[in-house]
Amino acid sequence: MGRVYIFTRFERLWHWIQAVLIIGMLLTGFEIHGSYHLLGFEQAHRVHTMTVWAFIGLWVFAMFWHLTTGEWRQYIPTMKNIDKIVRFYAVGIFKGEPHPFRPTRERKHNPMQAQTYLGVTVVVTPLIWLSGLAYLFYNELGAAGFRVDLGTIATVHTVGAFLMLAFLIGHIYLGTTGHTPLAHFRAMFTGWDDDH
Repeated sequence: MGRVYIFTRFERLWHWIQAVLIIGMLLTGFEIHGSYHLLGFEQAHRVHTMTVWAFIGLWVFAMFWHLTTGEWRQYIPTMKNIDKIVRFYAVGIFKGEPHPFRPTRERKHNPMQAQTYLGVTVVVTPLIWLSGLAYLFYNELGAAGFRVDLGTIATVHTVGAFLMLAFLIGHIYLGTTGHTPLAHFRAMFTGWDDDH
């Protein structure tokens, strides 16, 4: 078994800050939606809004980092060996077969991961951001002459939140599928992948 340095310090920091912010937005967002009572509507709204702006700031910085370092290439989807990856997650993982993909510094994500991350980045995140900003600036949009139904905005935002929650659950589950249940999590803390 060999160790490979996969995730840089920035990538790990970005990953964990992003995770905390997403969980914070989900918790406060579902409270704003009325799913439960923990902070109260006003406090949940205030925390949700602050978290959103922190998240947007993090993404602007992360996009700059990805563009200047060339790491954006990690998210280019590929169909190469996708059949092996799908077969592994559908059957092989339950038979104890080895994962058919080994991450490297040049290609950190297997084809299924790259496609999923791209989908979250270009579909789910914009869906949440655009509907959330329309929700936040609803009165200003109305004053500017845009007639958008608040119920539609809320529904779109809630659908986006559930898609992000589904991604988060799947992401955490798949994080347990390394050679040990904590191997992938350890790699996201240390940067080193010893799953070789």
